[in-house]
Amino acid sequence: MNISPAKENMLKRIREALALETPMPFPGSEKGEAVFPGPTQELEIEFAEQFIQLQGKFIYCINRQELAFQFGSLVRKQDWAPVFCADQKLIQLVGEPLEERLTQTDLAECSVAVTGCEFLVARTGSILLSSAQIQGRTASVYAPIHICIAFVDQLVYDIKDALQGVREKYGPNYPSLLALATGPSRTADIEKTLVVGVHGPKEVYLFLVEA
Repeated sequence: MNISPAKENMLKRIREALALETPMPFPGSEKGEAVFPGPTQELEIEFAEQFIQLQGKFIYCINRQELAFQFGSLVRKQDWAPVFCADQKLIQLVGEPLEERLTQTDLAECSVAVTGCEFLVARTGSILLSSAQIQGRTASVYAPIHICIAFVDQLVYDIKDALQGVREKYGPNYPSLLALATGPSRTADIEKTLVVGVHGPKEVYLFLVEA
């Protein structure tokens, strides 16, 4: 088979490149060492700072009573109705004074969806969701406004810590899907113009509960 001079030159360059040893970009990663430096402040503060920088809206609650009050005040102020929530545990936390506004079935008719999460990643300000949650992944991307309720003990520093936490939590029943939600949906595909809320929620609220 005849090979053109141009193709032969290309193959020659590939062979020469393969003969060179390429250093690993993060040599410490194979040894279990952290690629990024550890936290320099409390995880709650680290997460809040990163989350707010990503245009997320952060609400800190000292306990579950304050959560119910803050959540109810927000929903009434914004006059959101109906609000989708399929997780019965979350409904018990915030739903009693808002029963007339909450629905567990009509996600397509709701502009607001409430979910929990698996973990919060402080370093990136991300929310880790999984298919093991009740409507967790679907609700978090379908509704224009996503409200996540999480607790301080769900905070971890890095993504690898969150993944390890999921392994320990579910064991052999590992979820079929994990997703990191890092602030409102945004894209700059068209003429490098940033647009928020194209492929997911345009607003993300995070209620972090101390206990």
